[in-house]
Amino acid sequence: MTPELRADLIRLRHDLHRQPELSGQEMQTAAKIASLMRDLGADEVLTGIGGHGVAAVFNGSRPGPIASIRCELDALPIPEETGVPHASEIPGKAHLCGHDGHMTMAVAVAHALAAKRPATGRAVLIFQPAEETGKGAPAFRADPQFAAFAPDIVFSLHNLPGLALGHVEICRTAANCASRGMRIVLTGKTSHAAAPQDGLSPGGVMAQLMPQLAGLGQGGCLDDNYALTTLTHARLGEPTFGIAPGQGEIWVTLRTVTDACMTALMARAEALVESTAQAAGLQVHVTYDDIFEACTNDPTAVGHLVQACQSLNVPVRLTDSPQRFSEDFGQFGKSAQAAMFWLGAGTGLPQLHNPDYDFPDALIPTGAAVFETALRQVLG
Repeated sequence: MTPELRADLIRLRHDLHRQPELSGQEMQTAAKIASLMRDLGADEVLTGIGGHGVAAVFNGSRPGPIASIRCELDALPIPEETGVPHASEIPGKAHLCGHDGHMTMAVAVAHALAAKRPATGRAVLIFQPAEETGKGAPAFRADPQFAAFAPDIVFSLHNLPGLALGHVEICRTAANCASRGMRIVLTGKTSHAAAPQDGLSPGGVMAQLMPQLAGLGQGGCLDDNYALTTLTHARLGEPTFGIAPGQGEIWVTLRTVTDACMTALMARAEALVESTAQAAGLQVHVTYDDIFEACTNDPTAVGHLVQACQSLNVPVRLTDSPQRFSEDFGQFGKSAQAAMFWLGAGTGLPQLHNPDYDFPDALIPTGAAVFETALRQVLG
């Protein structure tokens, strides 16, 4: 990577950082990426995939497999507190997970593919919307356009604070936990605050359920039996002094290493909620959102990533311990050999989703090089 290209890529990353868009709203980000892909001479640029998704195709000269890299378009609904010159210009929204950096790495790979096409098959750069909500990858794969470039093998990465800058960690199998948000709505009957006995408040049941739900999964060792339940929100009635409440909500995040364990945890949580509510005479309604299935790495794809790191002298470590946070990249593994790797953002940094986190520009060349090398190992 020349110093001029590196400087251009950093400027691009900063531009993307200044104009963040939330999940499902990535219209301008997608348009910018699609325009860049066309300017670089991609053989095909497909847009509007599963929302605002973009795919750029670079054809090889001979038939062969389809190999892809995937990055994310969306930002977060969190006010930024980094103080950097390129800070978000959109109040309450910011790229605090590093997706701006991931996109920039993919653009760097596009520069390399434009300069030298793959020998065989097709290289496809996937810019996916709505990763943060878990809705993006399923919608992207379900889009009719996806069939034309569905990859045989696909790679992804995520920057990781706490891991040494530029170092790579790869999970052999289980890579990311399954998770989903459980929303519990309890309905009784309102009454005057002077006569609460004439209504039916969910308050007592909520006070009972919250510690019980938290006790269903307390984390521990990241094995097949791992389960964690995290209370994230609760609401009882309306903010008024004159009404005894008739409705309440509890939001809890369920997290497991495997999808099978998630199914069992859901069943236990639902049984607990329903029995407790019914005993108190309350109606109960349970829904789920932010649904992420477990993400598992394919051994062949892992092998390509390890080989790419070794050939580039990038420090790489294999591990059997998955990350606790979730990723919808696992959806691509349903139809392709898929693997994600963690790229160290450095130690002593704020955590992902912290208001003061900013993706390190120094990672751009490393991530792009690993991606490109892995693609060329598959395609030549």
